[in-house]
Amino acid sequence: MRNNYDILMPMECISGSNEKYCNCTYSSCERKNKCCECLHYHRKNGELPACFFNAKFERTYDRSLENLFKMHGR
Repeated sequence: MRNNYDILMPMECISGSNEKYCNCTYSSCERKNKCCECLHYHRKNGELPACFFNAKFERTYDRSLENLFKMHGR
């Protein structure tokens, strides 16, 4: 049986298992596969990380909400 502590456990932020989820093509990014660092960085800059975008939109490096909406046709 799970308790509330199990639900609140932090995710593994720096892990080789993150590679399968990280679609960032910015090769010199020091936060690649470090989900928590990536999220904090982009949030601080009013952006979203690459994993929110499909391949076509990710390659533009435009991490704005406007670009996310554009990707979804809004």
